[in-house]
Amino acid sequence: MTARSTRCTTAKTRTSRLAAVAAIAVAGSMLLTACGDQTEGGSTPEGGKTGAVSSAPLFSKLPADIQKAGVIKVGTDATYAPMEFKEGEKIVGVDPDIAAALSKQLGVNFEFTSGTFDTLLTALPTGRTDIVMSSMTDTKARQEGLDDKGQKTGTGVDFVDYFTASTGILVKKGNPENIRSLDDLCGKKLAVQRGTTYEQAAKDQAEKCKADGKPALTFESFPTDAEAQTRVKAGGAVADLNDSPVAAYIAKTAGGGNDFEAIANKTDAGLFGMAVDKKNTQLRDALKEAVDAIIKDGTYKAALDKWGAADGAIPAAKINGGS
Repeated sequence: MTARSTRCTTAKTRTSRLAAVAAIAVAGSMLLTACGDQTEGGSTPEGGKTGAVSSAPLFSKLPADIQKAGVIKVGTDATYAPMEFKEGEKIVGVDPDIAAALSKQLGVNFEFTSGTFDTLLTALPTGRTDIVMSSMTDTKARQEGLDDKGQKTGTGVDFVDYFTASTGILVKKGNPENIRSLDDLCGKKLAVQRGTTYEQAAKDQAEKCKADGKPALTFESFPTDAEAQTRVKAGGAVADLNDSPVAAYIAKTAGGGNDFEAIANKTDAGLFGMAVDKKNTQLRDALKEAVDAIIKDGTYKAALDKWGAADGAIPAAKINGGS
């Protein structure tokens, strides 16, 4: 899942963007864009001052450099409604709203910067971002820094898991190819977003079709999920794979609900996590504590309910709970 198994504000079922979303669903690739805090005007979170001592409950748990800066820099791919997407120059959605709740616990702002999904993790070791929050599925490969061939490409990351989603199969309205499951995609062509777990899922399903003696499955990978959606709408592919809340939202909003249908495969649910550099264990642990706090105080549930994403709620945060 972004997926992302796969994200001014984020984030991406993966949730995000009403009238604007229909346009985003079929828009071209988003350019790399730096954005401000997910709140209007980059306001300071309640309970503290940016760059100063804060009375927020978990401020003291943060690393000293983040306390001093008053900011957690977040990398995201803001093309993934309703998880994270743009309304004008502002990034909105499930992930930004969860981050807003976390900021009240931690006493610092979450400032989102949007880029292409497959480059987000590489920004962590450089310090350009502190975390990635972009509907990113927690996988062992990402934890260990492995590519799709199992080769070591980096040091890996730690995840603070905060949401769960299953595979969503997005097809044209009316489902003309009668797609009901991944196995129905044998002999068809898929569109997926590059660098997501769904790109790997397409490869795995292609191998399964071959092993089962069925017609070959082919697929095309695109920089953004919006481009994959466009390919399906134009008839160049029969389906787009993404996270279930995202597929459901697109089907509900794109073209006034007249462009797509979504089929959920609820048997393969995976965890979304905030990715943190492995050396930054203090930030990782503070984020976990903050997620547990917002689950307990109800602001987590409110953020999910706002975007119709309550099915993805988890009872408690986990560290590296993905497989």
